[in-house]
Amino acid sequence: MLKGVHFLLTYRCDLECDHCFVWSSPKAKGVFTMERINNILTESKKLGTVETVSIEGGEPFLYYPIMVKTARRAMELGFRVEILSNCYWATCVEDAQEWLIPFAEAKNVELTLSSDLYHGEKWATEEVKNAARAAKALNLKSDILAVKYPLAEIPCPSEIEGAKVGLWDLAYRGRAFSKFTEKASKKNWSEFTKCPFEDFTHQQRVHVDPFGYVHVCQGISIGNAWEKPFSRVISEYNPYENPILEPLARGGPVALVEKFNLPHDEVYADACHLCYAARLSLRHRFSSILGPDQMYGELEQ
Repeated sequence: MLKGVHFLLTYRCDLECDHCFVWSSPKAKGVFTMERINNILTESKKLGTVETVSIEGGEPFLYYPIMVKTARRAMELGFRVEILSNCYWATCVEDAQEWLIPFAEAKNVELTLSSDLYHGEKWATEEVKNAARAAKALNLKSDILAVKYPLAEIPCPSEIEGAKVGLWDLAYRGRAFSKFTEKASKKNWSEFTKCPFEDFTHQQRVHVDPFGYVHVCQGISIGNAWEKPFSRVISEYNPYENPILEPLARGGPVALVEKFNLPHDEVYADACHLCYAARLSLRHRFSSILGPDQMYGELEQ
């Protein structure tokens, strides 16, 4: 039962973080139009199960007017709204409040601030501190999303300016696949028999990108919302009819490798590392599922 729809509002970002799932950067292309946003929101409402709309990127604040309209339209339709940002715009507390006022005026918007050692030299950037202070002053609910850094010498704080920090494991996919896997500690490949992040048999969230791809995991598409109505893509979803998802649902990345008899190393950093390597080997055969190119770093080659 689908409960959450995540808009990858744009692939563009002001930063180019080494751990980014979707290879965002200042030169990345792809941004939603309001027409297509309204299409996905209307189709999501048809499903009758979606509760939350998340607005992410890339960096969604780069397209601030579109982001604000997306949030307002989602709220009009009765959805709870979540927004994820690295807070590049929070140059001081007073200015940050101006950016956040449209969301503070609503009761069902939550702000997630992205801050860790991939975004700066300290766990908390000054911009995130400013945004957290501004959100607190506006009574806007906010928290911090941080990702573990393999070589960190300073422990991650439990909160930043009163906002609680959620510390997540680094997933070795996307740009992290090429940046960190060599030095990572590894386990035998046969241990990765389950996806640690998604339950493909009971899919509760999807990501939709500006090109129409509907992702059950970033880079694994179950259809294109510009070719088939989004509500149909979701209602017709069956992981056991998808050549990539069938083995992943049955036995994780190990089953994907075994199904296609793929060459592989003996050790990997995590399940994402093995899965992403397998997907790279299969892209030429399943380009409509394992896409778009942005998710596999082809813009940087």
